[in-house]
Amino acid sequence: MKLQTPVADDKCRVGISYNDKIMMLGSCFTDNIGKQLLNYGFDVCVNPFGTLYNPASIYESVLRLIQGTPFTEEDCTQIGAGSERICSFHHHTTFARETRQEFLNNANQALNKASEFFKECNKVIITLGTSWCYRHLSTDRIVCNCLKHPAAEFVREFLPSDQTAAILSSIISACKDKEFIFTVSPIRHFKDGAHGNQLSKSALLLGADSAIRANEKCADYFPAYEIVMDELRDYRFYAEDMCHPSAQAVDYIRERFLNWALPAEQHATLEANIKKFKQSCHRALSTL
Repeated sequence: MKLQTPVADDKCRVGISYNDKIMMLGSCFTDNIGKQLLNYGFDVCVNPFGTLYNPASIYESVLRLIQGTPFTEEDCTQIGAGSERICSFHHHTTFARETRQEFLNNANQALNKASEFFKECNKVIITLGTSWCYRHLSTDRIVCNCLKHPAAEFVREFLPSDQTAAILSSIISACKDKEFIFTVSPIRHFKDGAHGNQLSKSALLLGADSAIRANEKCADYFPAYEIVMDELRDYRFYAEDMCHPSAQAVDYIRERFLNWALPAEQHATLEANIKKFKQSCHRALSTL
């Protein structure tokens, strides 16, 4: 009996290895997989500006990494909803600090480190989360995060597939010496309803496919979204909010990804590193 609809994924054209320096950018799915790759000994830098959701914000972040332009007082913004902490529209709220100077010190330290890493890295993994973005009206710029500011300060925009394709192609063109792996996050954005979520993911899928077809020598696609939707088509593979994948599902995707992307001769190293990491997490039972 067949109890699943398996998702076929040919061996990755780009691939990753323990010899690579890998930048990972995108949705919180990037954070989950990136953390595991770090734990298992890969040379990885994960979301140096915090979680990024839409293609336009990822593109802006890539340009910042290339140029290394430091953040200044003009970028500082107080978080809304009664908070006095300082952040910027270029960052996730996890970067917020109590004062402007604390924020700038932390943001620029992270930027300098990530920019140097990006110059040396040869692989970039980008996870696209949503086609929806928010444009800040007073600055006329798409923001990475609204920072809990009033909705009246923004206009909500949808990035169609052709625009997403153009953005991703621009990212590839700006990084001639790097190879790319794109994926679409399986995390469902149900604030737009089931149909709205599918429209958003569909635009990302079409845009990524178009950009990859135009850059086949240096880009490939990993079907994380498709694996969760088809192979893990069961609510036991979701967290309590029924939108995020469970820890078990994340482990499954990571295993599938590394089987797809890692050369066979390095799987023994991977298994040894996983064993070593698990041993490091083990806490001996205290004796009374």
